[in-house]
Amino acid sequence: MEEYEVTREQTETTIATNKIFSGKVISLQVDTVLLPDGTEATRELVKHPGAAAVIALVDQKLVVVEQYRKPLEKMQIEIPAGKLDPGEDAQTAAARELEEETGYIATELQLYRVFATSPGFADEWIHLYIAKDVTSGQQQLDEDEFLNVFTITLEEAEAYIANGRIGDAKTLLAVLAWKQYLATGKWQ
Repeated sequence: MEEYEVTREQTETTIATNKIFSGKVISLQVDTVLLPDGTEATRELVKHPGAAAVIALVDQKLVVVEQYRKPLEKMQIEIPAGKLDPGEDAQTAAARELEEETGYIATELQLYRVFATSPGFADEWIHLYIAKDVTSGQQQLDEDEFLNVFTITLEEAEAYIANGRIGDAKTLLAVLAWKQYLATGKWQ
């Protein structure tokens, strides 16, 4: 990822941090910051360990999971993904999540993109991988995971986007990448 220079005039300096909550997946804090013009403001922050997601194709179809998403109060179709465990690298997490959630195994994972999910209030970065040589394995769901696994065509993915069954950023990016791959023969 290309970095650019941030000048002192563009930064916010943290003066104080008030930790509100620390949970299994996220923690919440409110920071008091000094703005570039010298005034103070507060920033509500969600701290997240990061996540990994996988674009896996089997017989020219995308491997997806469907699960209930409580924050949205509805079922969603998504690519396999999950949070990084403490000290875990993203590629290891991607391989683990692919197998645990779907039962599929990839002989190789190629990093496609790393992106921030909601930089206005959260520090979560998702590492999106492309699975190579995908074969069947054994699904190993976490005790609190209930999901359906299936494969979809590009046309089905586009229909699911249109009707809202696919609506999360990682899966939207995966479908866009897949569409570009089909048009060019390369993961760009």
